[in-house]
Amino acid sequence: MTDFHHLSPQAALDTVDSNAQGLSHEEAARRLAQYGPNRLKPARRRGPWLRFLLQFHNLLIYVLLASACITSLLAHWVDTSVIIGVVFINAAIGFIQEGKAERAMDAIRRMLSPEAIVMREDKRVVIAAEALVPGDIVMLQSGDKVPADLRLLSAKNLRIEEAALTGESTAVEKNYRCR
Repeated sequence: MTDFHHLSPQAALDTVDSNAQGLSHEEAARRLAQYGPNRLKPARRRGPWLRFLLQFHNLLIYVLLASACITSLLAHWVDTSVIIGVVFINAAIGFIQEGKAERAMDAIRRMLSPEAIVMREDKRVVIAAEALVPGDIVMLQSGDKVPADLRLLSAKNLRIEEAALTGESTAVEKNYRCR
C-alpha cells in the first residue's frame, strides 16, 4: 500500500499509471473490470432476532451464564437473578449499539456522491461515482461531496466539512501545498 499523501503529485500519478489528462475510456473500463465498482460493500443483514441472539455469543457471557447456573444450583436466587439481569442488559445494549452502527453505515452510503466529474482523454466527463477507478482525475467544486478516497493534486481555498468524521459543525480550512 502506497502512502500517496507523501508523494509529489507527479509521483502519485506515476504510481497509478495516470496523467493530468485522465485515463482513456478503454483504460477506465479495464480498471473497472479489474478493481470493481467504487462502492461500499453492503453489510450482510441479519434479522433482529439473530442479531439479539448473537449478543450472547461471547466468552464473558458464557462465563456469566455458567456462574448463574452454579448460583442457582446453590439456591442463591438473588445472585442468579442479578447475573442473568446483567447478561440481558448487556445483550440489550449490544443489540441497540449494533442497530445504531448499521444505521450509521447506511447514512454513510447515502452521503456518498452519486456522480463525479473526471478527466477522460483531456475532457471533463460526468460519470457515476461507482465508475471511478484508481488513476481517475476527479474535479471537485465548491459544495461537492467527495466521491471516493482521493489524493489532491492541487487545491485553492480548500475548506472541508468534517462533521461526519469529527462532529465539527463548521468547515475547516486546510493548508495544502503540492510537493
